[in-house]
Amino acid sequence: MINIKLVAVGKLKEKFHKEEVSEYVKRLSRYASVTICEVEEMKIKENASTKEEEIILIKEGENLLKAIKPNEYVFLLDLHGKEMSSTSFANKMDELISLGKGNITFVIGGSLGLSNEVRERANFKLKLSEMTFTHQMTRIIILEQIYRAFKIMSGETYHK
Repeated sequence: MINIKLVAVGKLKEKFHKEEVSEYVKRLSRYASVTICEVEEMKIKENASTKEEEIILIKEGENLLKAIKPNEYVFLLDLHGKEMSSTSFANKMDELISLGKGNITFVIGGSLGLSNEVRERANFKLKLSEMTFTHQMTRIIILEQIYRAFKIMSGETYHK
């Protein structure tokens, strides 16, 4: 069985976001086991210093890394990562699965971004778009793209 894990800083707050995430987890259950892991989002003071922000990044990074196992292939959702088409992403997923890398983790950082330690742990840095999305929307977008990838890999018509 393929294991997909989504590790994100913070909790979903809006009911409609929770419903969309649940819907994609349900759809994906046909293809993979899906786990959502939320780590604590640290409070940031409005006028936080650079040092205070750095401390928060490090702490959130430590929490993210605790949620990632050594055998997991890690996609880091990153503004400086590589953009891919849905088909290219599906091909990448298919390649990983073919190579026996069935434990695939997607990491979404907090509002300050990600620590260097988390960046170093990533196997692949993925950029969803030139646009900026909320962290809550990012969860939905990546889950939809994972679902789309499985549909493409299965030769099903959802993609068209």
